[in-house]
Amino acid sequence: MEIIMAILAGILFTTGVYNLLQKQLLRIIIGTALISHGAHLFILTMGKLKRGAPPILDKTITDYTDPLPQALILTSIVISFGVTSLLLVLAYRASKENGTDNMETLRGNQND
Repeated sequence: MEIIMAILAGILFTTGVYNLLQKQLLRIIIGTALISHGAHLFILTMGKLKRGAPPILDKTITDYTDPLPQALILTSIVISFGVTSLLLVLAYRASKENGTDNMETLRGNQND
């Protein structure tokens, strides 16, 4: 199962980098979101996917799951949601002000 998760995280990273290299602003934002989702899966995979009881102390339970990867992923999800929201607002404002979402035009490099 961990190999499948690692492959899926790699696919998310590669599609995210591909979208980051595009010229449209919305595709760049989608690329950052895909990279953050790949990082979430990577953190989950590195925390080892093991089954066990919830981390509540009890004398009868000997095998617990580690809550740290889940807490890190939850924090990362909140941060990536905030970053994505900020990028969407900035992209909307830039496209309304300049009339385009093409990065080459926004940088001042006119395509002839």
